[in-house]
Amino acid sequence: MRGAFFQALLEAAEADPRVHLIVGDLGFGVVEPFASRFPDRFLNVGVAEQNMTGVAAGMALSDKIVFTYSIANFPTLRCLEQIRNDVCYHRANVKVVAVGGGFAYGSLGASHHATEDLAIMRALPGMTVVVPGDPVETRLLTHAVAEHAGPCYLRLGRAGEPAVHTGLAEARIGRAIIVRPGRDLALISTGGMLETVVRVAEKLGAAGAQARVLSMHTLKPLDVDAVLAAAVETRAVLTVEEHSVIGGLGSAVAEVLAERPDVKVPFRRLGLSSAFASQAGSQAFLRDGAGLSETGILASVHRLLEAAGSRA
Repeated sequence: MRGAFFQALLEAAEADPRVHLIVGDLGFGVVEPFASRFPDRFLNVGVAEQNMTGVAAGMALSDKIVFTYSIANFPTLRCLEQIRNDVCYHRANVKVVAVGGGFAYGSLGASHHATEDLAIMRALPGMTVVVPGDPVETRLLTHAVAEHAGPCYLRLGRAGEPAVHTGLAEARIGRAIIVRPGRDLALISTGGMLETVVRVAEKLGAAGAQARVLSMHTLKPLDVDAVLAAAVETRAVLTVEEHSVIGGLGSAVAEVLAERPDVKVPFRRLGLSSAFASQAGSQAFLRDGAGLSETGILASVHRLLEAAGSRA
């Protein structure tokens, strides 16, 4: 996703001279093409994320489109007050980009695990929250974020994520993508869990259960129509996210369903417990421990379908 983001950012900067990039002394190996092509629109502020955000807000209020970039929690939690007061309060055209969502930097421990960011950014007034599912979505949504007026949070994976989509020509903020049709179950995924969820759906299909897969790449504004359609047209709904079950995708979907008493569907959230990871390790290792591997998701699906069957 990281490579797709920077390629799209270069394209956006070529098309619009207002696009700027500010980094917090990292990303070398991927930021150089932008810095070389647009040296007057690139700034490394050093390890000073609060300053990075304040500078970005000031530039945005001078009619710039400013992307800030750092890893995991550093461009969000470390400078949350500046995002809230400088960016969101003034509706500044700042795009906060975090690379390494979830356990992407798993081996570096809890300080680098971005597992509460979606809940926090989603709660900020005026903030749009975008979480691409693969490099194809990343490229399209980077352009969409650049064109969107106002604060945005763009949460990326790290590197090496495979493309799930083929031939996807459009991704619109606030509109989920139906990756696979199905009426037995709806699997709603956000971010880098998409590939795993699609593999789960393929296994279910081979066993005779057709799972609808939604890539909910925008958490705010949420695609309420897609959620309600899934709830009405399938037997059960499961959300899957590499994030705390509190405040992220599962919470957003639950809020929609709770406020529609006419829509009754078995529903479960699958994500991370509200606790720091007790171990450091690879992303795959930590996902497996949280029940977010193929095997873990399949087990949750079977339990949910059993519950749905017992209510029929």
